[in-house]
Amino acid sequence: MSAALRIAWRYLLCRKSHSSVGIITVVSMLGVAVATTAIVCVLSVFNGFAEVARERMSMVDAPLKVVPDKGKMLPCGDSLAAALEALPEVECAVAVVSENALAVYGGRQMAVTMRGVPEGNERVTHLSETVIDGDYTVLSDDSLAGGVISVGTALQLGARPLTMDIIRLYVPRRVGRISAATAANSFLADSLVVTGVYRTNDSDHDASTVVVPIDMARRLLQMDSGEASAIEIASAPGVSDDKAIAAIRKATGDGYTVLTLLEQEEQSFKMIAVEKWITFVMLAFILIIASFNIISTLSILIIEKDDNIRTMRNLGATQGQLRSIFFYEGWLVSAVGGLAGLVVGIGLSLAQQIGEFIKISGNEAELSIVAYPVKVEVADILAIALLVMAVGAVIGWIASRFVPRR
Repeated sequence: MSAALRIAWRYLLCRKSHSSVGIITVVSMLGVAVATTAIVCVLSVFNGFAEVARERMSMVDAPLKVVPDKGKMLPCGDSLAAALEALPEVECAVAVVSENALAVYGGRQMAVTMRGVPEGNERVTHLSETVIDGDYTVLSDDSLAGGVISVGTALQLGARPLTMDIIRLYVPRRVGRISAATAANSFLADSLVVTGVYRTNDSDHDASTVVVPIDMARRLLQMDSGEASAIEIASAPGVSDDKAIAAIRKATGDGYTVLTLLEQEEQSFKMIAVEKWITFVMLAFILIIASFNIISTLSILIIEKDDNIRTMRNLGATQGQLRSIFFYEGWLVSAVGGLAGLVVGIGLSLAQQIGEFIKISGNEAELSIVAYPVKVEVADILAIALLVMAVGAVIGWIASRFVPRR
């Protein structure tokens, strides 16, 4: 420890000749501590919401998905799915079809996302575990198909499982002539009986999704047998995603992209990250403003230590050495306040994570989560610590400029 740092540490701990100087120093530390605590807690809440979104997304999306680099369709989806399922790194692979459609039920209508899946697709996703009414049955029948709908679709259309009321799905023709005079002939339609309603607590997915047999989706979309929008894959037990992706890429070759769970919802997580770091910047400004109290504290301390400064100068201390003492003093005030804020912030976040003391306002029966989710991440703590240290260094440098030249 350098002599300047030792003297600064002693100035921080020793009793001040004027009590007001000690009080102002404590207030400055508290300002930094409160701002640091706020940053830790807010970033931890953002992490908590991101973790909740990630868990819910895993109920809907497959762990891995193969999509074409160009276009929307895979020409040989079924055969590709069979080839990938034969890989030792893959437990299950299924071809799926996804497209927009118009759903009509009992005089009500809405735009929906039609998702065509084969039998056994529940081995890839956990959608079957989210059914809240009826059961997860996706059947292709010669007379009438059966499928499941999201809770938002059920509420807007007023549809219920096993009522034998029919949902009609309409899709614009992809092939053939379209005449404005006969608009009805411009659409293909098929019927569906609802076997179940599910809720994933993912607002986007729950709003307007209809899961139908893949044969029905292909028929409506005038797709060739075997065509698919994507291949959804579950890796074998004990096989990491990276290893599975490497094997899939080797098997598929060029022209295909393998997406992980996070990459499938990349835009959603980018928005969460942007909101998180914009909030971090805003709270950083509050921390900087709170840290400016340290300048006034050090200005008063320099006046109080005028005799000590004169003595050290007579003993041969240079102007740079004297400035270093008060630079370290400002940095220590910020560091102690920041450390206290980190400890309190981490403690409060962990308490909320374990005890869920702070609840989200609203009717708990209608809420998917009742308490604010929290997750403390080491990267955030390091970023906050670096911010506090950097601000303390700048404040200390500014304050050290007030050391008189004599």
